[in-house]
Amino acid sequence: MMLTADLFSLKGRVALITGGSRGIGKMIAAGFVAQGAKVYISARKADACDRTAQELSSNGGTCISIPGNLSTLAGVKALGTAVTAREPKVDILVNNAGAAWGAAFDEFPEDGWDKVVDLNVKAPFFLTQAMAPALRKAASPTHPAKVINIASIDGIYLTFRETYSYVTSKAGLIQLTRLMAARLIKDHICVSAIAPGAFKTNMNRDARDHAEQVAKRIPSGRVGSDEDMAGAAIFLASRAGDYVVGSTLTVDGGVAFATQGERGIDADE
Repeated sequence: MMLTADLFSLKGRVALITGGSRGIGKMIAAGFVAQGAKVYISARKADACDRTAQELSSNGGTCISIPGNLSTLAGVKALGTAVTAREPKVDILVNNAGAAWGAAFDEFPEDGWDKVVDLNVKAPFFLTQAMAPALRKAASPTHPAKVINIASIDGIYLTFRETYSYVTSKAGLIQLTRLMAARLIKDHICVSAIAPGAFKTNMNRDARDHAEQVAKRIPSGRVGSDEDMAGAAIFLASRAGDYVVGSTLTVDGGVAFATQGERGIDADE
């Protein structure tokens, strides 16, 4: 008999979410805490990370702040060491921390390329590598560990904005997700990705400040909500998503795959 009551439960699971102090990372963290997970969040700004952890723990859940800077390989390894020192087994890793940079083609700077690609692609790979021993310890054939990379629909469809390093990084992260999935599923670790569309975040100021205008260009007629993002991540992280391997789930109201004619939606995490 199929038991579905606990399909989306995260009780007893330990999660690490990078960029978890705000935006999409915070949406996911809130959802995981509500589903019973013990959640570690990391962000570059310690005060913001601490405040979010306190807020998400206020209703009886467990959210713990471990600030970290993932812009360097040393920072990535330091975060992995800090988390695994506390938690020898980690069930879920969400690689959400990211950056964007916009500039005209003829003026696009090297630092705008390196910063974005390093944080959006290099950091997820090497943090997953650093967390792999803890993920392997948590994983089993009947209880796989999960890695969820936060990509973007800008890595799938052609945006109208000149964000050259951002779209490259997100397209690369989607392909990296597939290759890591092929390797890590052998260790009972399911790797997948989410490609968000328009959500109200500090990175997506159009959706945040002009939601009604942006919604007109979205097939579903609205920008994404906290519940939309939390629901997608909970699905992939829980038993419900155990058979999802290497896929990228678009959560965008239909922009990437259900839009006819001209598209013009900016997306980020």
